[in-house]
Amino acid sequence: MEIFTLLETLEDLLENSRGVPFSTKVIVNKDDILDLIKEIRLKLPDELKQAKWVKEERQRILLEAQKEADGIVKEAENRIIAMIDEHEITRKAYDQKTEIIETANEMSREISRGTKEYADNILENTENVLTDTLGKIETNMSEALKLMQISLEDTLKTIQNSRKELK
Repeated sequence: MEIFTLLETLEDLLENSRGVPFSTKVIVNKDDILDLIKEIRLKLPDELKQAKWVKEERQRILLEAQKEADGIVKEAENRIIAMIDEHEITRKAYDQKTEIIETANEMSREISRGTKEYADNILENTENVLTDTLGKIETNMSEALKLMQISLEDTLKTIQNSRKELK
């Protein structure tokens, strides 16, 4: 802050100097002005260094804040992408689950249809075999009964003939 004091002294020196008639110019003591300028120069570098440091510090803080803001934005973008990916994965998993269930249900229906067709074919074949067997048994029984009838009739005739011979 000394520099401001020196500048005020320079200003006072100029204002209190004698003016040149019919102009805005003033007569000043050259040595006094040069001494003040020299003193200002000596004081100026520290003030400038501080101002430069403040400016650089401000710039550094702004850059750091910008980096932090960029990091926050990038992290938010990554979270959004992760959430979108997670949502997409979940949606695909549900789609796959639905597809697997539909496929399993269709396979179950096919197996059920195939099992019913197989059982129906077995039962149909068994029915046909039993029908044929029953038909053969009936045919065989008729023939057996006819043979027995013929045999009994022959035996009866033999008995009747034998009885006639006995008489």
